[in-house]
Amino acid sequence: MSDAAIRTPGTRGGDGFAGKVAVLIAILATLGTMFGFIGSASHNNASLYKSNAAIAKTSAANAWAHYQAKSGRQALAELAAALPGVDQAFYREQVRRYGLEKETIRKEAERHEAESSEWNDLSDKELHRHRQWSAASVAQQVAISLAAITLLSRRTWLLVLTSAVAAFGVTLALFAAIHADPVPFSAAPLVAAVGAALLTEGFRRLGRRVTEPRPD
Repeated sequence: MSDAAIRTPGTRGGDGFAGKVAVLIAILATLGTMFGFIGSASHNNASLYKSNAAIAKTSAANAWAHYQAKSGRQALAELAAALPGVDQAFYREQVRRYGLEKETIRKEAERHEAESSEWNDLSDKELHRHRQWSAASVAQQVAISLAAITLLSRRTWLLVLTSAVAAFGVTLALFAAIHADPVPFSAAPLVAAVGAALLTEGFRRLGRRVTEPRPD
């Protein structure tokens, strides 16, 4: 009996199926690690943007407090300008000056509020991307588990499910990379998963036909 005939499934020599599945697991692990790393970076960016939004909001609050203080002083100056026996021209000038200062402070406060809103929007977008990258990473981990089960059980039909889950995760990662906004169970990732499953099943059946012995 030859060496090839007595080799058990899963050994290195001549076991092409095990080698291919092992390569698939390595690729999926690499993709999962990359998706997880990018997802962590997106989460850090979201936290940074949220901190910037809080700083801008605090600056806006301080500016509005300054605006209120100027309004109080302007009201006192208007009251003083109406009193007899005082330098009314001086107090009217004070009223005019406070009015100009209030306008400048108001614009500054509104600018800080706009900055805060922009930082909040950026934070929300980065947090959404973080969720997409995380879902993509989880999908690759599930695909790795399915590939390991495929390798141990030697059930080639499990590769169909493995490919579907992996394609689902890769599609989510692609949308995250291009800043698109599909939810995890929208049509595009599901279509990609079904397409990958059908393609894998086609190759599996083709390989079975090629390897089947032909009758003489």
